[in-house]
Amino acid sequence: MYQVVKEIHFCYGHRLMNYNGKCAHPHGHNGKIEIELAAGKLDNRGMVYDFGDIKEIIQKWVDHELDHRMILKKNDPLVKILNDLGEPYFLMDENPTAESLARLIFDYAKSKHLPISRVTFWETQSSSATYSR
Repeated sequence: MYQVVKEIHFCYGHRLMNYNGKCAHPHGHNGKIEIELAAGKLDNRGMVYDFGDIKEIIQKWVDHELDHRMILKKNDPLVKILNDLGEPYFLMDENPTAESLARLIFDYAKSKHLPISRVTFWETQSSSATYSR
C-alpha cells in the first residue's frame, strides 16, 4: 500500500456547547490538517495522487469554508449575533471538536473522490484527533 500525506494550515475560531471548561468560550486556533491518501498501485505518473492536486481540492475548500471563520454548532446562540453583524461562520450539526472537524474534512475529501485513508486534525501543536474508515 502506498500512502502520501499533505499538510494544510488554517486559522479558525470555535466554542463548544454543553461543555464545562475553557472551550465553552469563543476562542481561536491555528489548525493543521494532515490528509493521507492511499492506493494499492501508483498511477501512470508513478503517484498515489499529485500533491498539487490535493492542495487545489482541499486547500481551496478549507480557505473558502473554514479559514478565519467561527465554526459553530447550528444551535449556538452566537450564530444569530454573527449573522446580524455580517461576520463569517461555518455551521456543523455537532460540536466543532477536533474529532468532528477531522471527520468533516475526511467526508469532503471522499466526496471529491480522493482515495482518502485518514485525516488527522491538529487543534494545537500537541493535541490532535484522527478519523478514518
